[in-house]
Amino acid sequence: MSETKQPVIGIIGGSGLYNIEGLTDTRWVAVETPWGAPSDELLIGQFEGTKVVFLPRHGRGHKISPSGLNYRANIDALKRLGVTDIISMSAVGSLKEELPPGHFVIVDQFIDRSFAREKSFFGTGCVAHVSMAHPTCPRLGDALEASLKALGLSYTRGGTYLVMEGPQFSTLAESNLYRSWGCSVIGMTNMPEAKLAREAEMDYATVAMVTDYDCWHEEHDAVTVEQVIKVLHGNADKARSVVKDVLPRLAAPRGTCPAGCDTALQYALITAPECRDPGLVAKLDAVAGRVL
Repeated sequence: MSETKQPVIGIIGGSGLYNIEGLTDTRWVAVETPWGAPSDELLIGQFEGTKVVFLPRHGRGHKISPSGLNYRANIDALKRLGVTDIISMSAVGSLKEELPPGHFVIVDQFIDRSFAREKSFFGTGCVAHVSMAHPTCPRLGDALEASLKALGLSYTRGGTYLVMEGPQFSTLAESNLYRSWGCSVIGMTNMPEAKLAREAEMDYATVAMVTDYDCWHEEHDAVTVEQVIKVLHGNADKARSVVKDVLPRLAAPRGTCPAGCDTALQYALITAPECRDPGLVAKLDAVAGRVL
């Protein structure tokens, strides 16, 4: 029988979401990691007895571009603060007519088209290969769906998030290509975030919040920046409501994730113990300490 643990919920806030309301006993803390500095200090607090850790992905004031984010430091910092489950909130463009601005998508798949980012905690001296076949946690997805339904928000369960490098948006040809692949939404930040969360054995789920149709849409050129910002802020308000509703749903002590999210490294390490680089192993103390 698996040992039960008290969840610690991590919230990664995307564009427009730079704080979480309703937390008590809050404090912003600076976390040092072997991978450098995370995007900002992290907000630690309580929500009805559940420990919550919030990280503004781009930093307060949106200071860091998607390509400039230190994804490894962000995930490592959350892990060091005891986070077991990550809810990632992300602003996205829609690649489907039926996913209009203001709509939410509980993502279950990714296509990673980013190329200028460090994507793994592991490497020469300590090699590991984790499965990414199912990159999000269905248990977290169930809780998020229950919250979206309870709040009466427009949502879709399941969809593929195309992660582009940015910071520029897609060309029309690229947008149409991604549509032909069956992708649902497009954004710039959830990879390698999801890969690193899996390597750190943390349950991870994404709520994608549609701000506009990508450039494929015939009415795209008529959309103004003012309209996009209005939707962005509206989505952020809805996201805060989702967070408040979902936290109690995740508060109960639980055992090992049935999907294997929190045991992803069990058979992933390939490098023989006597051949491992002590320096890299030391950097992995938080994310891989369970198996090292």
